[in-house]
Amino acid sequence: MKRHAACVGVVMIAALSVSGAVRAQREPVLPQVELPHSYYWRELYLPQLTTGPSSLSFTPDGAGIVYSMAGSLWRQRLDAHEAFELTHADGAYDYQPDVAADGGSVVFVRYDGRGLELWRLDLASGREQALTRGGAVNVEPRLAPDGRRLAWVSTQGTGHFNLFVADIDAAGLHDARPLLGERRSDIERYYYSVVDHALNPAWSPDGATLYYVSNADVAWGTGDVWAVDVAEPARRRRVLSEETTWAARPEPAPAGGRLLYSSYRGRSWHQLWLTTTAGAAPLPLTFGEFDARQARWSPDGRRIGYISNEHGNTSLVLLDTPGGERRVLEIRERRALRPQAHLEIDIVDAAGARTPARVSVLASDGRAQAPAGVWLHADDGFDRAHQAMESHYFHCDPPCALTLPAGAARVSVQHGFGHAIWRQHIELGAGEAAALRATLRPQPLPAGFGRFLSVDLHVHMNYGGHYRNTPETLVRQARAEDLDVVQNLIVNKEERVPDLGWFRPDADPASTPRVTILHAQEFHTSLWGHLGLLHLGDHLLTPDFAAYRHTALASPYPHNGVIADLAHAQGALVGYVHPFDARIEPAREATLSHALPADVIAGKIDYLEVVGFSDHQATAEVWYRLLNLGFRLPAGAGTDAMANYAALRGPVGLNRVFLDTGGRRDAPALKAALAGGRGFASNGPLLGLELDGAHPGDTLERSGGVVAYRVALRSPVAIEQLELVQNGRVLKSFRLGGQRHAFDASGTLKLEPGGWVVLRAWNAAADPALLDRYPYATTSPVYLGAPAPQRQRRADAAYFVTWMERVIAVAEARADYNDPHEKNATLAYLRQALDGYRRLAAGEP
Repeated sequence: MKRHAACVGVVMIAALSVSGAVRAQREPVLPQVELPHSYYWRELYLPQLTTGPSSLSFTPDGAGIVYSMAGSLWRQRLDAHEAFELTHADGAYDYQPDVAADGGSVVFVRYDGRGLELWRLDLASGREQALTRGGAVNVEPRLAPDGRRLAWVSTQGTGHFNLFVADIDAAGLHDARPLLGERRSDIERYYYSVVDHALNPAWSPDGATLYYVSNADVAWGTGDVWAVDVAEPARRRRVLSEETTWAARPEPAPAGGRLLYSSYRGRSWHQLWLTTTAGAAPLPLTFGEFDARQARWSPDGRRIGYISNEHGNTSLVLLDTPGGERRVLEIRERRALRPQAHLEIDIVDAAGARTPARVSVLASDGRAQAPAGVWLHADDGFDRAHQAMESHYFHCDPPCALTLPAGAARVSVQHGFGHAIWRQHIELGAGEAAALRATLRPQPLPAGFGRFLSVDLHVHMNYGGHYRNTPETLVRQARAEDLDVVQNLIVNKEERVPDLGWFRPDADPASTPRVTILHAQEFHTSLWGHLGLLHLGDHLLTPDFAAYRHTALASPYPHNGVIADLAHAQGALVGYVHPFDARIEPAREATLSHALPADVIAGKIDYLEVVGFSDHQATAEVWYRLLNLGFRLPAGAGTDAMANYAALRGPVGLNRVFLDTGGRRDAPALKAALAGGRGFASNGPLLGLELDGAHPGDTLERSGGVVAYRVALRSPVAIEQLELVQNGRVLKSFRLGGQRHAFDASGTLKLEPGGWVVLRAWNAAADPALLDRYPYATTSPVYLGAPAPQRQRRADAAYFVTWMERVIAVAEARADYNDPHEKNATLAYLRQALDGYRRLAAGEP
């Protein structure tokens, strides 16, 4: 995922310099962790807030269990249905309990918006004691069998996940130290740091050995299962060689000899497997197209408790072994530590009809609340000047009833981009039952700009998250977000392709008259850039990735031009997704391999995710340069939402394209509108543009001069800048007054000769109500009847000449093509693109 380009025009440069400050305001949830691709490890490894159980530990007698749920620790007998809350901290959430062998205390993890710290709870007195401080990420605490030592994983001092051990007594931790130290692997890694990590510690029954997972010299996956002698850490051995992804958590059986762990060996979902401490060939214990993770043995070794998402949300399952009887731990009644109140939320549209929507509830304890059983989601970043913690939300199909601590609560309701955000503060007394009715106020564009469908071009229904998604659930998510069409891009996560079995060339049967689900594909190559392949007419392209170093698919071939041809042969549309996270200055890049310019000049690309999981302005700058050269490249938008995650950017429809299909919902209409550029891309603002009767995607048959314009803006958040942009320069900036949620204007303006015009809206700062870097929207271009001025075209072509020279240097240096033909074909394709840009830079047509 390479980045951005130098800007065209002084005004645009000023805007982009402001956007640099934007990124400083909205930060990742845990910026102290120095790992790439934070949206993977945060969801797949760290505990997240869910309404169902998320981790567990048996009591020493095996008759009870302590588990985390809804941000608290709970205790429950296995033969009962009543759960008792053990912890409840203001503005913080508790996870990952480990019960001491004497049954007197529990160590656990507490997240407060700044870091994750280790705490201890005395079960008799209820006294809580902080064990770590300093704001690092400390997770997976495990007490030794003798209760005198603690092992855990911490980023303390390094930003990387390392294995720590310490002595522990009534006073706390002593002599805390990294057990293994840091090591760098001499291997190229994309999703993981060059520094090895050590995860998932578990003690052997005698307390002499720790089993853990490490990626020493592993390119893909979190690594192999290892064992280390705690007294002599230099004595370590690899127990089992296997690609894992954050969730293996090897657990020695109480009697020793066997290791229980979670794996997706040859599958797309994690199930429980058994190997031995000597690394015997693993055999499965559980089966199914869902995840079984976070497993723990009962003290007698005759039962396994684990967390499952078989039914969508998380649940705690008890498995007898031997025998295989499974039962979900039922939680019929919750005994909370604090006085509770009850709230029912109803949501209706302007006509009084009930309408699903996204809801956030922040209770008097500073914690997010949701109805039991719903999926709770968290944002991937936030501005610490405005919030103490990331936003949480759930999708409500009204009415929604929840129980929450008594006191003051804040409720907000959002339904897509065409409605105002509804907000309410309410005071709830202990034992009180209250009801709220949220009436959504529509804010549509004026008539005449088009009949739009909103489409998220980039969603992953399942991608290894806490929940298990289905097309039916995805329909409900989209409906709550007022989203008309979802393109579910089926894709690999290393060895897994979770949604492979859902592919079909037509609409999913779960589609409704209001929401259409289409299954498409994302083709992965982190060398050339990722592609969206929409409306494939027959089959997925497999393998669906290339250029995976240190694998049998290491070759840079097929390059993206080959993939585009294969997709077009099935009638598909091909686009580049989440393009650029920062400005691209080709002459200054350490390495540059993104193939967008090559594929555009070769006529392979049908759309570009201008609004997506990237920097929108950075992407727009590259887009403007390509438009200046005469390439008709429509604006697309896609969230890249992993719709089964508890914590990621999102929700579905966060980034969407509005396509003027004339109201039609069929695939030909969607394809024609996207390929024709008939619409706008946005993460919030709605835009309308008309120039002398021409709309986005149209060609105005004149090269310049005075034209009549009409513009409109509607937005759920306040907008600072609304601008008409021609050939990358601001042509006209509109002054927005009042609350800056709505604006209409018409008049005349003088166009410069040739090129294209777009309308865009943006803010320099993030908005807490919009879960993206900053508000941004742009129409696709209205094209003029002549190209942009030649001087501008030559400068932009020279920019891509340098770009392509850098890409060719990378391609020439690769030594992992399968044969000379692959290398020669790739280089010939790239050199043809370079020659094309050189001709454009020389002023040729």
